[in-house]
Amino acid sequence: MTAEIVDSPQFAAETDQLLKIFANQPEGPDLDPYQALLLDREELPDPELAGECDPRTHPEDLTITLPDRRLEARVYRPLTSGPRPVVLWLHGGGFIGGDLRDIEYATSGIAVAGNVVVVSLNYRLAPESPYPAGLHDVRDSLDWLREYTAELNGDGRIAVGGQSAGAALAAGACLLARDEGTPLPDRQILCYPSLDLDQDTESYRSFDGTFLSIAPGGWSSTQYFPDGDLPAAAVPLRAATVAGLPPALVLAAGRDPLRDDARIYANRLGQDGVPARLVEYADTMHAFLNFPAALSAGRHAVELIGADLRTTFNGPRP
Repeated sequence: MTAEIVDSPQFAAETDQLLKIFANQPEGPDLDPYQALLLDREELPDPELAGECDPRTHPEDLTITLPDRRLEARVYRPLTSGPRPVVLWLHGGGFIGGDLRDIEYATSGIAVAGNVVVVSLNYRLAPESPYPAGLHDVRDSLDWLREYTAELNGDGRIAVGGQSAGAALAAGACLLARDEGTPLPDRQILCYPSLDLDQDTESYRSFDGTFLSIAPGGWSSTQYFPDGDLPAAAVPLRAATVAGLPPALVLAAGRDPLRDDARIYANRLGQDGVPARLVEYADTMHAFLNFPAALSAGRHAVELIGADLRTTFNGPRP
């Protein structure tokens, strides 16, 4: 599969500048990994990097009540009247961190640009809730959205998408739906997805440590993944076949150790007969959708995802 390359002279310079900002931040207190994680979870996003919620949406907090748990979510609705498709969106954070508040520029912007209702979910995190807790949250939330679509002003059509670990959960939930015989989402949107464990790819060898490290034995991976053989829903690149999955939009970052996860999965989808579109942002780092105020690639990607959803659902313009 040939990727659509999105490039701009400013992408590399913006990425270099943001990486320099991160490198120059003062070191925090010397804490064990779990205490450092708890501290990180409390940190609010910096609007000078993360941007702000699109004022053309009206965010509303939501509780998704499942038989044995309650999950926090936030709904972003476009200003158009009438039922619209619903998109379940999943933040990144290595399966141990992240929060819906970190990505409000993206989730609100996708609602506006795509003319869709976006439900941004706070799924359960490791180490408190290791695999398959987060994956089951996504699977069960998709079922919940189908049941309560009218209350959300949905029209019955559903997509699922996410970033990094969230994209892995989106892909895994699609595999579960296919294998369990439950309704599939109409589209999956996988932004720089983490789809395997202990990868030995060209992008890992070239870019590991560029904002993100996926080196074997990392603390976050050991907290989330179970010991022994991993099921395909946990590491979708190991699925025997990806036939029968929803059509996909896959986004990659050119300077990301996970770049090749996106490339390989998009190619496998296409080879197995699943319509897939691969878009790669050149000279851009992992998690660029988290930093749209600093990275124009993030702003571009929000508009691209929105346009893709419009094409998918052939919805009217506002």
